[in-house]
Amino acid sequence: MDLGMIGTHKKLTLGTISHFMKKLLALCAMTLWGIQAFAQSQAEILLEGTQLYRSEMASWVGTDLFLAKYGEQKENTGGYLSYLAGEKAVCIFFSKDATPKAIATFTFDSSYNAQTAVVDGQERALTRHEHDLVTIRQIAIRAYTSDTMFHSYKNMNPNFIPISDKQGKRVYVLTAPQEQGIIVFGNDYLLTFDNTNTLKQKRPLHKNLIPIKYDQQDGKLVLATMHTHLPETGDLITPTDVCTLLLYAPHIPWGQHFVIGSQHVSIWDCKDKDLIIMKKEAWDKIMATEKQKAGIPK
Repeated sequence: MDLGMIGTHKKLTLGTISHFMKKLLALCAMTLWGIQAFAQSQAEILLEGTQLYRSEMASWVGTDLFLAKYGEQKENTGGYLSYLAGEKAVCIFFSKDATPKAIATFTFDSSYNAQTAVVDGQERALTRHEHDLVTIRQIAIRAYTSDTMFHSYKNMNPNFIPISDKQGKRVYVLTAPQEQGIIVFGNDYLLTFDNTNTLKQKRPLHKNLIPIKYDQQDGKLVLATMHTHLPETGDLITPTDVCTLLLYAPHIPWGQHFVIGSQHVSIWDCKDKDLIIMKKEAWDKIMATEKQKAGIPK
């Protein structure tokens, strides 16, 4: 089971990353992150996580726009989804018909500014790409509601993010809190499909829910947080972790978020939106040095 590591969160609030430790992290990044396979994994994680973020941001803003402009159609809406079209992100709402139609389309640039979004309320047929996304999304929803592998939590909503690109067809399921002031990692899933939109595999990414409050704790501002990965989750930060951190970046005061694996530590810079991955052995040495500086017993 992955752990939320609440106690570790508190330790990280007592002393933030010192200038000395930052220099060590930079040194480790230069000297330990030279293996091409790792660099490729890092790039793939960032690419997938950013794609998830761009899609989910379009859904967030698109939902607000839909309710503001076409709220009277809410009861006739079969759902919504978003996808990337080059530098743009497109959010569509589709009908409940046996053959769904797009009933509203919102196109965003990288700012996701609702004021500059292109709004189209004209009903139209779905494109082939949109039809595939609707299909795999609906299959994922049916699997979520019928398979005991998936878990639901009070005051949490599942978000379904379908993707179809050169890497294949897949749907990520993220868990989003209804309560403000909380960021949630975990209870996320990946469902993969073949070219005929047939579900081939479904698996959990993190097996449990890891909620972390990002407002002040006991009058102290949280400046760094962490969670751990067991082998079944993977040794590195996941694309869903990256997506979540990007989505909440405007709200969280953290400088860094750490993902601790058995062999590596992923360090996400919340301000620069950058990722460093270092060996766990080097991380342990850095932490030992920091504890010694702080006078903390081994």
